[in-house]
Amino acid sequence: MRKPSLDDLNIFIVAANQRSLTATAATLKMTIATVSRRISALEATLGIELLYRSTKGLTLTPHGESYYRECEELVLALDQRILDLDQALHSLSGPLKIMAPVNLGSGPLDAFWRHFIHRYPDIALTIELDNNVVDIRDHQADIALRSGPQKDSTLIQKYLGYIEPVLVASPTMKHSLPHTVEELQACPSVAAKMFSEWQLFHQAGSQHACHKGHFHISNDMNIVLNLTKSGAGIALMPASMVANSLQAGELIRVLPEWRGRHREIFLVWPYRRSLSARAKLFRSELIEFLSQQAWFHSAG
Repeated sequence: MRKPSLDDLNIFIVAANQRSLTATAATLKMTIATVSRRISALEATLGIELLYRSTKGLTLTPHGESYYRECEELVLALDQRILDLDQALHSLSGPLKIMAPVNLGSGPLDAFWRHFIHRYPDIALTIELDNNVVDIRDHQADIALRSGPQKDSTLIQKYLGYIEPVLVASPTMKHSLPHTVEELQACPSVAAKMFSEWQLFHQAGSQHACHKGHFHISNDMNIVLNLTKSGAGIALMPASMVANSLQAGELIRVLPEWRGRHREIFLVWPYRRSLSARAKLFRSELIEFLSQQAWFHSAG
């Protein structure tokens, strides 16, 4: 047997309260014919008559009276729940959980987090940093920043732009700096484990695969940054991580005409989940912030 729809139940509840097809139609912004047809369809589904129709209006039958008592509380509770969810979705106050890679969320985005909580003090942020690609639904996150396109087809992906890895060194490094990409091979270097293969791209379009042994290697980019600033060698690092050190004179660019492979940055969220007003606000504020950063190349 076909189950009654929630819409039809709601029409019946309103009709029982209004006791008039005309008033019910006006309340629900439907035609009288539609209201009458939907009530008749509900009665046919249940196999009972719910309402007496007369020139004076609508009256509940004994079956209708019983069914009304059973359904009214459930329908009203559901309506309230939908209203609560709608308010939570559209409210600019409340929780917002964001996931991001460690070396982007901490450091390059420090100023953004400060700006965001100052401007929107009623949004309670939970910021979870993880370089592993984890399921944001399992972590109950609203939205996530990711490096590189995601294979998960159940995620909506918004391309924000890219970050270029650049070659840097400390001005105090004892070894002489290379003047050509070929000379780079003989220079001491520091590398992050995930970026130990240096594929370099010239601004004129040529490429160079730099197969070299690195003197120091770490799985933490901040350690690589600190070792590089101490003069341990040349490093290939995201421009986002070295921008402040370059500005402060702690690092200098090496072979500035060469860069590493772009790191494409995406925002992702579950395909079947509506973004809350808070998540939409975060998205627009982040896009605006990134567009103002010299180390970020925003999408057109």
